[in-house]
Amino acid sequence: MHHAAVLESVGRIATQHRHSSLFSAEFDFLTRCCSSRGSAGRREFAGATDIDWERLIRLADHHGLIPRVHEAVSAAPDAMPSHCFEELRRHSLDKARRALSLTSELVRIVEHVESCGVEVLPYKGPILAQSLYGNVTLRQYGDLDLLVRVRDVARAKAALVELGYKTKLELSPQQERAYLQSGYEYTFDSAYGRNAVELQWRILPRFYAISFDVEGFFRRAVSMDLGGRKFRSLCPEDLFLVLCVHAAKHAWAQVSWLCDIVELAYSQSIDWDLVEANASQLGIERIVAITGWLARELLGRTLPVEGKWRDDPDARSIARAILPTIVEGEHCDPAPASHFAMMIRARGRWRDRAQLLSRLAFTPTAGDWSAMRLPAALFPLYRVVRLARLAHKLFQGKLFC
Repeated sequence: MHHAAVLESVGRIATQHRHSSLFSAEFDFLTRCCSSRGSAGRREFAGATDIDWERLIRLADHHGLIPRVHEAVSAAPDAMPSHCFEELRRHSLDKARRALSLTSELVRIVEHVESCGVEVLPYKGPILAQSLYGNVTLRQYGDLDLLVRVRDVARAKAALVELGYKTKLELSPQQERAYLQSGYEYTFDSAYGRNAVELQWRILPRFYAISFDVEGFFRRAVSMDLGGRKFRSLCPEDLFLVLCVHAAKHAWAQVSWLCDIVELAYSQSIDWDLVEANASQLGIERIVAITGWLARELLGRTLPVEGKWRDDPDARSIARAILPTIVEGEHCDPAPASHFAMMIRARGRWRDRAQLLSRLAFTPTAGDWSAMRLPAALFPLYRVVRLARLAHKLFQGKLFC
């Protein structure tokens, strides 16, 4: 723990004077909201000047930081124009109501799913908020993530349908068997909105070639209290790597994901040797290194695990390339070709890169199945359909727009 504290201090000293010159006043304010703890720290930046407060609120929403910004500004509300403070307060109240509603719904869902004989591990959402910040309303989220074993997917789906949830992905039995092998989640709509629940049996689609041990997640799961009941969720070592990979999947676009990773690193007791060993086994050392570089650059915090991979020049190159998009808070997804090129570069081992590329090219998706209807006997030919559709998109330039 002493080692972690030393690393954190070094990271803060190295970056505490750089934000104002590298980032806009609004983005600098966001990072200070993430880095400062306690009312004294909040007062330090509550009086910041030259801030476009309306842009700040938009950036905070984009980066999932409305609760953190509202908490900071509330220490000195007069520093912000009154109409902007009221807008921020309304946003914060909306997020808090959403968080409380989802927490109540999580209790209802888990109780029902478990009554159907399915073991479930909720993670992220209210579970992560309570674990890291001690309050389900201090983290911004809009859905619930539930992890089950692949053998339990059918029963878990049926349980959610009984609760009024609906999924738009309708597959034939043959397609569903293939999807359980290649996909990773079903999303469900309800009165809580579109994609309110994500039922997952792995962390990423198979083509990413990152094979987390889901059965191990269940063996190593830890218990925690939330909403008056006990839940089991990912242990800190597993959760740390899952959060790093989740951020990478979305090109580290939201600062809140880095905040969660840093908070986890310094608030929980973690076996960092085990984290290093698991990252090496999964082939995601570079992803962890990129996450660490961004945490230092944006938040001034050093991850205890990253020292082994800090000097990876490819990690620095990738992080620097995506940094402008993070800072500007652009509301767009990267072009598929650019995204997957980045994900390939983010893998240090050539076998992982080759596996990702080959699986991406030859693993049919629900889009391929709906694009062309083939008889059941010709189902294996969907690999050819997949490759042909990718080639067509590449020729049309649609992979790059």
